[in-house]
Amino acid sequence: MRKTKPKKRILLPDPKFNDVMVTRFVNNLMLQGKKSIAYSIFYDAIDMVGEKMKDSEQAPIEIWKKALENITPQVEVKSRRIGGANFQVPTEVRPERKISISMKNMVLYARKRSGHSMAEKLCAEIMAAYNCEGAAFKRKEDMHKMAEANKAFAHFRF
Repeated sequence: MRKTKPKKRILLPDPKFNDVMVTRFVNNLMLQGKKSIAYSIFYDAIDMVGEKMKDSEQAPIEIWKKALENITPQVEVKSRRIGGANFQVPTEVRPERKISISMKNMVLYARKRSGHSMAEKLCAEIMAAYNCEGAAFKRKEDMHKMAEANKAFAHFRF
């Protein structure tokens, strides 16, 4: 690499739950720099999760964390060009990237859902991911299937 790596920016924890993970998620959720709107969407979604899952003994924020964990991929495939042919080489995902992928997938598939408000859609996606179903969970399963199918090319990893 010619340049030095940029310094890792330190994120401040969110005001309500005092958690850096929430801030990271809200940054992924945010559009056009409207962070206060993104926070309100997230908090509304968490409140809805709390209302809909009253029978669960876990706190809504814990349900959200478990949902993120359920949609976090362990392996992914990367294209490698070797001898004129492209191979899909399965590689392990770095811890930082795991979190990033899971958050981006949750936001992406929440946006694609049908519903009235973004908070409702996000709530539905969180609950689906918590129950190991929904589009974001299916995406993770597909990534794992691709890696399993291309296991023969794992020796090209370097």
